[in-house]
Amino acid sequence: MRVMLVDDHALFRAGLASLLRAWGLQVVGEAGDGWEAVKKAAELSPDLVFMDINMPSLNGLEATRAIKAQSPAIRVIMLTVSDDEQDLFEAIKSGAEGYLLKNLREEEFAELVKRMEKDEPAMSPGLARRLLQEFAHLSVGREQPETATELTEREYDVLEQVAQGAANKEIAAALVISENTVNYHMKNILSKLHLKNRAQVVAWALERGFAHRPPRDP
Repeated sequence: MRVMLVDDHALFRAGLASLLRAWGLQVVGEAGDGWEAVKKAAELSPDLVFMDINMPSLNGLEATRAIKAQSPAIRVIMLTVSDDEQDLFEAIKSGAEGYLLKNLREEEFAELVKRMEKDEPAMSPGLARRLLQEFAHLSVGREQPETATELTEREYDVLEQVAQGAANKEIAAALVISENTVNYHMKNILSKLHLKNRAQVVAWALERGFAHRPPRDP
């Protein structure tokens, strides 16, 4: 996986680059502010960008929106000290596929990086619960939109599991299918609902009550 690091602290970038290379990832570039990040993302086309939020000139949220607009396939993971809920929600709305805090332990970060390599979402556990709770609260009383009727029964099953925060391996075990099949269904869900990434699928599903849906008739 080709990675780019965006942070205004050069020493932090150097330490993170060393760690990622030790885990077998290829660090293809670094940037010290949002404008440089947008420019280098266009030039280098990395698979993944670790993005800080609070930077001079152009902040990480603005840079994320710009990168996703020009290169939707690039995955952006926020890596920041900010545990502010507004930053978290704005990052997901901007197209970020994950949100990590810099106070993660090394083993926690290693496990999340492994999940990223499988195209699964990456989020610090406490923030994940906060995001789920917020969207679950917003979902009360909302109805499922007509666009969801395009989903197959199995895609509904996957969507409900995703809304409950399950990882691909957990979904595969629950539905007795392979992880590759879960990935296939996720791609179809993204396409049919016109969403950009898994984090937006979670938000979409929770807003519409999928985490609290009663079991469907067999």
